[in-house]
Amino acid sequence: MKGRTRVNHPPDVIVPADNHPLVGPIYQSVKFAFESLEETIRAYRGDRPGFFYARNSNPTTRQLEKLLAELQGRDDCIALGSGVAAISSCLLSLTRAGDHVLCFVETYGPSRQLIRGLLGRFGVQHTMLSIEDDAGIERVLAERPTRLVWFESPTNPVTRIANLGRITQAAHANGALTVLDNTFAGFHNHGQYGIDVFVHSLTKYASGHGDVMGGAIIARDELVRVMRRETIELGALLDPHAAFLVMRGMKTYYLRHEAQTASAARIAVFLEKHPAVARVHYPGLAAHPRHALAREQMHDFGSIVSFDLVGGLDAARVFSDALEFFAISPSLGSVESLVMPAPLLRPGGLGAEQLALSGIGDGSVRLSIGIEDTDDLIADLDAALGRVSEA
Repeated sequence: MKGRTRVNHPPDVIVPADNHPLVGPIYQSVKFAFESLEETIRAYRGDRPGFFYARNSNPTTRQLEKLLAELQGRDDCIALGSGVAAISSCLLSLTRAGDHVLCFVETYGPSRQLIRGLLGRFGVQHTMLSIEDDAGIERVLAERPTRLVWFESPTNPVTRIANLGRITQAAHANGALTVLDNTFAGFHNHGQYGIDVFVHSLTKYASGHGDVMGGAIIARDELVRVMRRETIELGALLDPHAAFLVMRGMKTYYLRHEAQTASAARIAVFLEKHPAVARVHYPGLAAHPRHALAREQMHDFGSIVSFDLVGGLDAARVFSDALEFFAISPSLGSVESLVMPAPLLRPGGLGAEQLALSGIGDGSVRLSIGIEDTDDLIADLDAALGRVSEA
């Protein structure tokens, strides 16, 4: 064999069946081949296991999908290139012209924009309420045929809690599917409820290190089969190297989550007592309007702590600039602590009444708690709040 042929057909290295790597390898290959056309056709039809083209599936990505589905307590998963790819693929796969979607003012900005904008252009209508309007949710579902109820719990950024049992019961009684963006709560939460579809941004807690993007759709088999056909055609599937990095992050998922939520609980108590803080939004606090519901539904209260500063927008600016260990940066759930003040949180495209309903004011601040020493973080917050008081 000549060199120019060999470099394109390198020698095989066969790992014996009883000789397993402890860390799954990265199958950084777009294409896979069988020994014959007959076997290739069988695999292409789904009559035998195997891989053909990475946009359809890849061993590394498939390992991640199987792990996430198991953790969330559902049959299957589709891994995609970002959280928004998961959101858009799910919405486009499950709706058609004439459908109605129930969503909420507290919904993540890109989700709300996709429902109101992209789906609206294709003839999908929507109603938008507050996630705490349980009676309104039941009324809309009873009065109007609805395809999807799209919601979050806790919500971003003011950590409102959806009544999962009540929403799913009302949705299913009226023929609607429930889709929960479960990014804030994580894979270990909410699986016990009858949610039809879970959506996650893997960029956050799954990756955990702020160095890779990804998204996931998790559901029962029949829904995944429908959505997988669409997502393959939309083409936003996760790259195998990114899947490997997310898998690596998942090894410390529980350790990070436990440390972050424990730290967040202490920080919420500290902020609640500070005179420069008007109100703290954290479901682990007894003062949270739905603390009892959160305690019933969740294994923990998360690592996002939001609060409102007495001094409004000017105070939020001074506070954010004064912090040493909290970077002013988007995203959340990673090992480093982050801060987002009101100018970066305020949702676009909402009227004055809807904006007021969202709970985000001029002095609102969202903290994503990392894994730094909690005492150091509290000292940093205390110093920054001191600067606010001085100003």
